Amino acid sequence: MKYNRLGNTGIKVSQLCLGTMTFGAEADEKECSKIYAAAKDKGINIFDCANLYAGGNSEKILGKLIKSHREEVVLTTKAYFPVDSYAGGGAISWGRGLNRTHLIRALDDSLKRLNTDYIDIYYMHRFDDDCSLEESLSTLNDFVHQGKINYIGLSNFAAWQYMKAVGITKMHNYAPIACIQPMYNLLKRQCESEILPMAISENVGVFSYSPLAGGVLTGKYVTKNKDKVDGRLNEMEMYKVRYGAKHIDNIAENFVNFANKNGFDPISLAIAWTLHHPAISAPIIGGRSAEQLKASLNAVDIEMSIELREKISNLSNAPETATDRSEETTS
Repeated sequence: MKYNRLGNTGIKVSQLCLGTMTFGAEADEKECSKIYAAAKDKGINIFDCANLYAGGNSEKILGKLIKSHREEVVLTTKAYFPVDSYAGGGAISWGRGLNRTHLIRALDDSLKRLNTDYIDIYYMHRFDDDCSLEESLSTLNDFVHQGKINYIGLSNFAAWQYMKAVGITKMHNYAPIACIQPMYNLLKRQCESEILPMAISENVGVFSYSPLAGGVLTGKYVTKNKDKVDGRLNEMEMYKVRYGAKHIDNIAENFVNFANKNGFDPISLAIAWTLHHPAISAPIIGGRSAEQLKASLNAVDIEMSIELREKISNLSNAPETATDRSEETTS
């Protein structure tokens, strides 16, 4: 496992990040302990969570697992979405989003569930159309100065939203944006247009999520009976919308065939392709069991040459360039 400096910060993170969305949901506490141990044994030192995962149970489980060695890990969590009944149905105007009142309560609740005094990276889980970024960033800046969080992260923001946030932090001398968290995989490459180039330009860390495209790139759906396969694509409407198009089936099938023909596990190869983009600090991996996680962990053992990554990239369509003057694009 390699470790790289996270953007402009003074910390180093492993080239893979363990996501804990399955903790307390698809994986019980006993299995979570095995998953965590497997990741830590491989050298992973950064663990990603969110307050709403499994209704807060993911944070509780993760907090127990890191308790004996809290200083050895980089801990992240997020806020935006409601977790408890106080925000039910949006009845309370401050019960969700990035407003000061909700962020204060959300952070305090996360600290209690995680059983820690501080969080290394605290993400805004998505852009809030109903609250000014000035209010949100002012609140997070206060958290930094209070010692409750160390770094600020942004998740699921468009490039212009990221840069607007950067501009506000510089204008008011707030704590800077340390990292971002976009979706990125062979089937969803939109962030190659603006987000990843922006991250390189600004030296912002990038922890990309969904490197296996909700399981589509594992190969388990490459079958005539794919509608009967257990997994998120068939169980969650969000994934059906995201990855249900016919052309995605074709790309996934071609990728799986390429991996098998060249002696790679499709899971390992898909993650290795993601982590070898120069902007990526670490893709976020996860699993329902320690056994399922093995192939993801093995991604760091693949030697990804420029030629190999280009061959894989050619299996899908690169996104349009950020401007319409594509004839001026140089390689």
